[in-house]
Amino acid sequence: MRKILKYVALALLLLIIVGGVTLYVMSRPDVARFSTAELSGRVPVMASQKTETFPTINVPEATSWPAGQAPRAAQGLAVARFAEGLDHPRNMLVLPNGDVLVAEAQSPPRDTSGVEGKIMGNLMSKGGTGRKPSANRITLLRDADGDGKAEVKTAYLTGLNSPYGMALVGDTLYVANTDALLAFPYVAGETKMSGKGEKIVDLPAKGSNRHWTKSLVAAPNGWLYIGVGADSNIGEKGMAREFRRASVLEVRPAQKYVRTFAAGIRNPVGLGFYPGSERLWTVVNERDMLGSDLVPDYLTDVTEGDFYGWPWYYWGGFVDPRVDPEAEDRRQYVKRPEYGLGAHVAPLGMTFTSGLDLGDRWANGALIALHGSWNREPVAGYSVVFVKFGANGKPVDALPVTLLDQFLGKDGKTTRGRPADVKVAKDGSALVADDTGGVIWRVAKGV
Repeated sequence: MRKILKYVALALLLLIIVGGVTLYVMSRPDVARFSTAELSGRVPVMASQKTETFPTINVPEATSWPAGQAPRAAQGLAVARFAEGLDHPRNMLVLPNGDVLVAEAQSPPRDTSGVEGKIMGNLMSKGGTGRKPSANRITLLRDADGDGKAEVKTAYLTGLNSPYGMALVGDTLYVANTDALLAFPYVAGETKMSGKGEKIVDLPAKGSNRHWTKSLVAAPNGWLYIGVGADSNIGEKGMAREFRRASVLEVRPAQKYVRTFAAGIRNPVGLGFYPGSERLWTVVNERDMLGSDLVPDYLTDVTEGDFYGWPWYYWGGFVDPRVDPEAEDRRQYVKRPEYGLGAHVAPLGMTFTSGLDLGDRWANGALIALHGSWNREPVAGYSVVFVKFGANGKPVDALPVTLLDQFLGKDGKTTRGRPADVKVAKDGSALVADDTGGVIWRVAKGV
């Protein structure tokens, strides 16, 4: 009997050891083999797939900016605080009179009862978000004396629901809440919205609402385009939950009409029209858990009917083996992105540099705010970069140039802030919304 118990104990010990080793092997982080530069540009490296049972988790802990410190601007430029004390500033809109609207928002309340919810909640908290409820407001900033600092900071719109995108068309201000597009009567010079809002259309927000941001841009003809992210990584919760998600939607506000303009785009965030054209561009957060080198986030143009492959394909037709194949092969219809930005860099805000007064180096291109990775080893992003465009209105064959960096601490384990948006101010400077830092940074020519 003692021998039997001894063998049982040894067997249990062996199972524990094997299980522990297996868990360690399955959960250890995937270390990148390629640099962000190699995973960027018009023809980025397409690394081999490293399918992960557990994601690589590498979240720098959010701290605050010490007094007197700031991110580092490119040579010949200077950076200073345009406004501070904001509660997660995200998307911005520069008004014709020079006032700046900034959406202060976080994700709406989420279910954190399950294991996945608890893990995501802890990761968000460490990364500097989700520690308190969303401010749910739009704040107006005004630099009336032209000294490069907003002396007016006032609540312009309150009581919203995780607002993000904003667009001004004539005398109508459109605001994209996480669940609906609203229209407000705009009066130039007002520091507080005096009129009441009207709902134009509902926006997808059911399920977990994993990608809650709803970016927004107005076309030259007044129609609106809204970026809506997927409710999942690769449709693992069922494609029925992805109706009108992972898409760019077109809204015709006069008719309160909405339709899918382009699809298969996992999370299109920043939107903008190339200056002087009707060509729409976006930056996209790609899928996770294929390793630290896959899949490159990207910048691309979007035309009617485009299909970028999510969740079945990525980067113009590479197959994601984790997704059940469709009954009908759509690979031949997958459009290839124009420009890679690196894996897991999380591009959010994007703007073209028309009107920017920082020198010829920054002319004719796009500025992109890289929010930064949470699942890559080593981390990537946490900067604002510039992608040069050519005379054909497309990115040139060159790597991104850094405008603003050092949001990430020298040890790579902490952040002082995270770029969320970038816009061109009326005076030609660049404004950068620092999500977790609570600051709007102003980049101008150095003295």
